[in-house]
Amino acid sequence: MPTYSDDQVKTWALELDLKTPQEILRHALAHHDNIALSFSGAEDVVLVDMAVKLRPDVRVFCLDTGRLHRETYEFLEKVRDHYGIALEVMFPDAGAVEQLVREKGLFSFYRDDHKECCGIRKVEPLRRKLATLEAWITGQRKDQSPGTRAVIPVVQVDGASTGASGALVKYNPLANWRSIDVWRYIRGNNVPYNALHERGFVSIGCDPCTRAILPGQHEREGRWWWEDSTKKECGLHITNIES
Repeated sequence: MPTYSDDQVKTWALELDLKTPQEILRHALAHHDNIALSFSGAEDVVLVDMAVKLRPDVRVFCLDTGRLHRETYEFLEKVRDHYGIALEVMFPDAGAVEQLVREKGLFSFYRDDHKECCGIRKVEPLRRKLATLEAWITGQRKDQSPGTRAVIPVVQVDGASTGASGALVKYNPLANWRSIDVWRYIRGNNVPYNALHERGFVSIGCDPCTRAILPGQHEREGRWWWEDSTKKECGLHITNIES
């Protein structure tokens, strides 16, 4: 299995920075056989739509935390049926969830912060998945969170996780897109989306930690609203905060 140096990936980042998401995806799928797309929201389903047109058997995985909205579960099934793909669903370790709930209850994140719960329900299953891959694709955008995502490149070495062969390559094909670009693509290509978007939900995570936002609010204000607005990350993209 090939490995890639930091310098090689930085060269790709420079070469691909002004390319379209489709061109970035084409590069990613051409250079990595063992690659998968992380799927959960509007940005990710745009990438699914683009990717299946390039490689119909593209691998797509998602995280089921056990705390998602009903509409999100319905959305996952809608995407599975619409594209005829086999979603690879990752679940948290049952023992770790049981211990957390036994010791701290179901809503400890309101008292402490969200990192412990997210670490168990999201980060550990993700890293378990990434450990089997050479590269992965995300739907991150620079304008999603000015405090943590403003400088993400279109491709990078994922310093937070280890892949199947060591260094893990991470692609962010929509890094330079805005929310309006995502929704233009969704409407223009008949792409399925989460019904919660029609009720004011913009950035959608787990049910207890996500709420609708008002006009003029930044999309990440609907996530973990009781915490510092500059640190709106669950740990899946922890390198954004470290950077």
